[in-house]
Amino acid sequence: MQKQRPKHLDLAKIRLPVPGIVSILHRVSGVALFLSLPLLMYLFAGSLSSAADFETFRAVIAHPLMKLVLIGFLWAYLHHFCAGIRFLFLDVHKGLELETARATAKAVLAVSLTLTVILGVLVW
Repeated sequence: MQKQRPKHLDLAKIRLPVPGIVSILHRVSGVALFLSLPLLMYLFAGSLSSAADFETFRAVIAHPLMKLVLIGFLWAYLHHFCAGIRFLFLDVHKGLELETARATAKAVLAVSLTLTVILGVLVW
């Protein structure tokens, strides 16, 4: 007996589980952090070179759009950090059960977003 395969997959109806979303966001945040390195290094170098450059740095950082970009980088760092800890535990075979994996994935999302809001308020 031949197994019936679907002829058309409706990708809009397929729902990715929370651990899958955390995994994809971990990769996206890693790429975002890697690609942001030149900007962050430029800003860091500009803040240390001279007093005039530091004032320019402060003016750039004071712009609301730049603050949003930096808060996005902050979320990327915090999510990547929290998800990385979760994946380290998974690598040593802790939390592999379905319910535990779902709970830790939800915890990663909650903790990273909460820390982003808390630190973002301090930055803003």
